[in-house]
Amino acid sequence: MKNIRSLQNILVTGGAGFIGCNFIRAMLEKNADFTGRIINMDALSYAGNSASLDDVAQKYGGNSGKRYYFEHADIRDKSAVKRIFEQYAIDTVVHFAAETHVDRSIAAPDDFITTNVIGTFTLLESARAAWQDGSHGGIRADTLFHHISTDEVYGSLGAEGYFTETTPYDPRSPYSASKAGADHLVMAYHHTYKLPITLSNCSNNYGPCQFPEKLVPLMILNMLDGKPLPVYGDGKNIRDWIFVEDHNKAVWLILKQGKTGEKYNIGGENEWENIKLLRELMKIVSRKTGRNIKELEKTISFVTDRQGHDRRYAIDCSKIKNELDWKRSVCFEEGLEKTVDWYMAQRSKTPPAAIPG
Repeated sequence: MKNIRSLQNILVTGGAGFIGCNFIRAMLEKNADFTGRIINMDALSYAGNSASLDDVAQKYGGNSGKRYYFEHADIRDKSAVKRIFEQYAIDTVVHFAAETHVDRSIAAPDDFITTNVIGTFTLLESARAAWQDGSHGGIRADTLFHHISTDEVYGSLGAEGYFTETTPYDPRSPYSASKAGADHLVMAYHHTYKLPITLSNCSNNYGPCQFPEKLVPLMILNMLDGKPLPVYGDGKNIRDWIFVEDHNKAVWLILKQGKTGEKYNIGGENEWENIKLLRELMKIVSRKTGRNIKELEKTISFVTDRQGHDRRYAIDCSKIKNELDWKRSVCFEEGLEKTVDWYMAQRSKTPPAAIPG
């Protein structure tokens, strides 16, 4: 059945975070197919930075264009969420907002459970209430709740094999367990209440504006600052990497064409051992800064492995490629170059503690 989604008043949760801010920028500046409004709802926790979209707000916000609005609010706040749905006549939700760093979830899981599970529940309930179709007693068919999730819900892979959309969930950390719980809630609201949903599980993102606790920006900034380069365990844990722009292009295709009630895996088909990725970054930073690569090598520090550290993630993304004609467009080398350039530019004009993320 052909989709009849409105996609005119899109609520982006977590739009001041890494992937969310890149999504908003792409929707307003690079997507001629989208002519509606973006409402960015973010609690501005430690990883959120509204300054990442200052230029977008100036160009598209308020009297400048009335296509971008920012709401400083928490997805766990029922009254705030209800007000935003009503005030902006929200017809689409793109739910990025989440606590995401595994290390933090191990040390202090509370916020991960309340934000990722209770926050998602709060959004689902508000969507269900706002999207009631008075004439038919059901949910409006022109609405959509798209939930952004992670490949970590599937657990850990051995040396071979890939995660597919039918891989059983096997989360290994409080973070991945909280995201798995949110995924199940979203699917349950579709099956129980017929809420129009889609869901995507993505591999590791990298690119501009990522908070520096994550591997790629942490290593880039530590190299630029002459700090140690900490590597968990033997450094041979494997992740599949995708440039944030390619992820967001996939999200847009799902919003437009994805089948209601379906989930899609989004992967970079680009597996790297952590230590090999670090050495690739070292080559780029050495070339751009003139720093001796042998001296950078000396700063590598192997540290005690993370508790419950999954060995390998790898995604089979054939479903989204075949059904929605999506494909990765940014090769890894190009994406890393762009990422290093962005952090070097930020470092040249911003104090180290204030790098946007």
